[in-house]
Amino acid sequence: MTTAASAVDVIRADRVLSVVRAPEIPDPVALADTLARSGIRAVELTFTTPGVLGYLAAAAEVQEAVVGVGTVTTAEQAEAAIDSGARFLVTPGLRADVAAVAVRRDIPVVLGAFTPTEVMQALDLGAAAVKIFPARALGPGYLKDLRGPFPDVAFIPSGGVNVGNAAEFLACGAVAVSAGTDVVAPSDVAAGRWFAIASRAASFVRSMN
Repeated sequence: MTTAASAVDVIRADRVLSVVRAPEIPDPVALADTLARSGIRAVELTFTTPGVLGYLAAAAEVQEAVVGVGTVTTAEQAEAAIDSGARFLVTPGLRADVAAVAVRRDIPVVLGAFTPTEVMQALDLGAAAVKIFPARALGPGYLKDLRGPFPDVAFIPSGGVNVGNAAEFLACGAVAVSAGTDVVAPSDVAAGRWFAIASRAASFVRSMN
């Protein structure tokens, strides 16, 4: 287990994390390895995937990857995710009980927010970074506006980020962006189409520059 800071450092360095939303993950090790080798080392599995903790425990063994869990909504989920090897947690909105577990156990938590008030609440709760969700609602310009009063906050836009706009979100002040099903299609995960996932991941990484 690495320190809490190192997971955030990886996300900042790569400027992207992948969000995996799939009904099942037949080979979580191959998935995490493929993404990491393609330039996206931070892999966010989610509680919307049935049996996610088993997939997490397997994927967490991939040395090159930094695997965390998203859609965490309860303290119980947070504890279970950390016990299963999660190196970071992500919430869809403000969850004080989840943040409390993460802070107590020295695991970085990325709290979901949208408004300036919610951003301040996330910071008060100990967020290592703030996920601006849904980012598609107002686009990169909204993120740029948030940078005015919050120049030092680590913003990670999520929802609607793709190869066509990732660079703009970064230029407007995001420290990293979330890459979703455009990179990790559930059908590719189910069929083990690692070349397709690797190709999309590499394309996404190139689009950020």
